[in-house]
Amino acid sequence: MKVRKKPIVVDAFHLTAASRSDTQEWPDWMHHAWQMPPSDPGALFCQVGVSNGPLFITTLEGTMRVEIGDWILRSIRGELYPVKPLIFDETYEQVL
Repeated sequence: MKVRKKPIVVDAFHLTAASRSDTQEWPDWMHHAWQMPPSDPGALFCQVGVSNGPLFITTLEGTMRVEIGDWILRSIRGELYPVKPLIFDETYEQVL
């Protein structure tokens, strides 16, 4: 059997060095995730004492590291997850 993934629209944000240090560019859903306790699924956080270090996202599958250049996506159920640039480019296209 072959199957095709259903087309769905999700929110996406490209984490650059500039957007990592200046959070004014972050969408509201990322600011909300930043305010959550790190143990909660959907939380976005950095290591304690490392203000400009890598970000982490708590997912249902565990904690995932977000590097500069990665995309942060929010699923239709609100879960955040990181996607590497190559996978993002091969999998997603912008919609209007």
